[in-house]
Amino acid sequence: MIETANVELDAEYARQHIDVAAGAYVMLAVTDDGAGMDRHVRERVFEPFFTTKGVGQGTGLGLATVFGVVKQSGGHIWLASEPGRGTTFKVYFPRSFEADEAEEAEAREVSGRGTETILLVEDEPGVRAFARRALERAGYAVLEAENGAEALAIVEGHRGEIDLLLTDVVMPRMSGKVLAQRLLARRPGLRVVYMSGHTEDAIVDHGVLDGGTDFIAKPIALETLLARVRAVLDQGRDER
Repeated sequence: MIETANVELDAEYARQHIDVAAGAYVMLAVTDDGAGMDRHVRERVFEPFFTTKGVGQGTGLGLATVFGVVKQSGGHIWLASEPGRGTTFKVYFPRSFEADEAEEAEAREVSGRGTETILLVEDEPGVRAFARRALERAGYAVLEAENGAEALAIVEGHRGEIDLLLTDVVMPRMSGKVLAQRLLARRPGLRVVYMSGHTEDAIVDHGVLDGGTDFIAKPIALETLLARVRAVLDQGRDER
């Protein structure tokens, strides 16, 4: 599956990735439904001469060359993959824009502030820390878990309201969808927003999520995160 989109990589993301300049980019995403990669392979996949193939079976796709071409173009490449879940590569190229300054200014006016309680479930420590800081600075109370089992235990021991579940889709042992289903059985009014490094179309096409769910693509832009969370909470309030 091949997808394109206009995206914004913000200053917070750039601080965490010293080779990335904050700004507007065009994203090209390529997703497959293959075997996927474990953490060891993901960490080495762009190294020159690294391959998972045996002797006489070839040398792979030359991702070190791809990495170099993208960097020479002033771009950035990002990878999401889990064993058995396929792989998504997102390539970001600096965007030239002339007519959409007004739209971007309007987007920046979205404050995304609130006082509700959010259950954040994410197995990647860096993503989890970023999301927690962003939400707490916007006024939200955040309950934090790194997997589904820990999230269920937190909910079991929490006597107050939990207004929204913000969860990764693909996690070890329990997916975000299964976690949401279990929590909704206990707290029917809970709102849910999913996150994934794979694109929304790829997630739906592979049957991991149903269409029409509230979804945020990684890497997450601060404004996108706050705006989506605020919109989903406001929608729930209006429905009540």
